[in-house]
Amino acid sequence: MTVNTHEVASERHPVDQIPSWWKTIAFGLQHVLTFYAAAVAVPVLLASALKLPKDVLEHLISADLFTCGIASLIQAVGIGRIGVRLPLLQGVSFTSLAPMIAIGAAGPGGVDGLRDVYGAVIASGIITFFIAPWFARLARFLPPVVTGTVILVIGMTLLPVATNDIFAESVVVGGHGYLKGLYYGLGTLLCILAIQRFGRGFFASIAVLVGLVIGTIVAWCVGDAHFADVVKADNFAMTMPFHFGLPHFQIVPIVSIIIVMMVSLMETCGNLYAVGEIVDKPITRRDIISAVRADGVATCLGGIFNSFPYTCFAENVGLVRLTQVKSRWVVASAACIMIVLGCIPKLSAIVAGIPLAVLGGASLAMFAAVAVVGVQMLSRARLDRPNNVIIVGTSLALSSLMTTQPHLIADLPSWAQVIFGSGIPVGAFSALSLHILFNCLPSRQSGQILDEVD
Repeated sequence: MTVNTHEVASERHPVDQIPSWWKTIAFGLQHVLTFYAAAVAVPVLLASALKLPKDVLEHLISADLFTCGIASLIQAVGIGRIGVRLPLLQGVSFTSLAPMIAIGAAGPGGVDGLRDVYGAVIASGIITFFIAPWFARLARFLPPVVTGTVILVIGMTLLPVATNDIFAESVVVGGHGYLKGLYYGLGTLLCILAIQRFGRGFFASIAVLVGLVIGTIVAWCVGDAHFADVVKADNFAMTMPFHFGLPHFQIVPIVSIIIVMMVSLMETCGNLYAVGEIVDKPITRRDIISAVRADGVATCLGGIFNSFPYTCFAENVGLVRLTQVKSRWVVASAACIMIVLGCIPKLSAIVAGIPLAVLGGASLAMFAAVAVVGVQMLSRARLDRPNNVIIVGTSLALSSLMTTQPHLIADLPSWAQVIFGSGIPVGAFSALSLHILFNCLPSRQSGQILDEVD
């Protein structure tokens, strides 16, 4: 009996299917370009806050990209029971930024302060790895009303980030108050929408990549995209472990980064459920354990290779939703491209030349797609129940409050700023705690546990 290899391949889940090599590379490059600005934001902001020299910043960016690639390979391809084997890209957690700045500034400062940061990052990564089974037990407290709210909060919270990118480098044009960044951002977005509407097949699936290329070419033609740094950049630079010296392990910094990891794991779970919804693959407790373990290993490697804590990135979940390219091997190819970028500064300089406004236009589409996935999950959450309406509404309100009024936490202690410093952890903790309060604890009327069937 003969077996048709084409039929066998077609029986594979879309997550495990491998497109042709050139499509895999093109889709992977699209992920990298989508991800790049957010990927390098944390080292850039950290270096600025700690007043680190330019050569140190360049090394941090290369190390970040290199480790992002390794972390994404672990999550998408998997090693044993480490890695969830879904199209999830790993990136540095924004939640870790404020605590790492505080750690770096509290010690000797400057480059020496990074050694305190890396000690805390390595220790928190190891602890995260071993608590994965315990954390996965929270899955029973994550029905669609919680996960849908968390994903919706992630998308809504990230939309202002895209808006800020659009206007970050904008200038007044012609004295009429029009902003050049708005032209680039909306132009890129319209280009992506046109390709998705009128394009066919493979061309439609790389709409974001084409939009970014067209936007960058237009900006370069009018003198707003600059690639002079490409010539100055080195041809090759290998990231070595402990580049800045052996790390320092101190209790207070370690505890603060562990808190960061707990917050980031909530975001990882939200993105995990989101991508499971997109690729039509139910998320099990074992999947959560595998994903959390990958976060722990990636974070530990981050400390070793001069980078930072890692989590799953919503940007790329939105891209999977937009393109419907579900193969995890596409993310694996993106991971390989990032490793190469981390070792070849000239290539990194080319990607860095893309104007922020162009990236912001593409991000608008992707972050909105993440929010839509949250709405889809909430459609199964029995919103005819008043308790669920309270959970969703209150979580969105609190998340919006922290997103629009970040100055409210200025006088709080550093540990509180970790928890309340972004709309994402605030919305996630609100959704989880309110679900337990309204749907899991015994009701006052009946004395019985409320039956939450989502």
